[in-house]
Amino acid sequence: MRTFGLLGKNIDYSFSRKHFSEKFKNEHIDAQYLNFDLQSIEELPHLLSKNDLSGMNVTIPYKEQVIEYLDRLDSHASEIKAVNTIKFEEDGSLTGYNTDYWGFMESLKPHLKPHHQKALILGTGGASKAIAYALKLLNIEYRFVSRKPEFGLTYEQLTEAVMNDYSLLINCTPLGTFPDVEKYPSIPVENLSEKHLVFDLVYNPSETRLMKLAREKDASVLNGLRMLELQAEKAWEIWNS
Repeated sequence: MRTFGLLGKNIDYSFSRKHFSEKFKNEHIDAQYLNFDLQSIEELPHLLSKNDLSGMNVTIPYKEQVIEYLDRLDSHASEIKAVNTIKFEEDGSLTGYNTDYWGFMESLKPHLKPHHQKALILGTGGASKAIAYALKLLNIEYRFVSRKPEFGLTYEQLTEAVMNDYSLLINCTPLGTFPDVEKYPSIPVENLSEKHLVFDLVYNPSETRLMKLAREKDASVLNGLRMLELQAEKAWEIWNS
């Protein structure tokens, strides 16, 4: 039996374990998927020495910290500077990949309209790097929005003119995730309109507070579930290549 797993911290909620466990069962694949919940990235070498792994996903807060434990990065992960997929090579070395950008890009594409030329990325954490990279590949101009002015725009700077200029908004913060479902990034939702597309990376609940408020302004909305499904399938493809 092959063993795959998810590296992260406080990951009982894990999408990946449920997704891959169901995949293995439905497709009669002799494999298991485990959660490796570490309190510190420094525990990783011990984990690797005790488990015979065929592949690993990486989630917060270790997508950037894990890089120093890898032997190489593929070109996308190298530019993003964050890893969410690790391939265990036949020679025992570890290669880091990023499939988040792919999942986001492919889930976004069907919903893009010609006027979606400029995007606001809400949040500056690890996920935002993959989102920015995907937007770059799609030739969509973007700016980060953060509580700290050194990272880009602040939420206080999101005037009506700015909101009108940027018709694509991507929430890369965890705000609105279960159980704190009433929270959402402090954007001026009153300035949203039918021309806006709001992509919330949160997938639990399936409709976040931000999505509901945006929909009430006739904006189009997406959650992060399809992105997760696509990044997981890309990881599976990498592990079996």
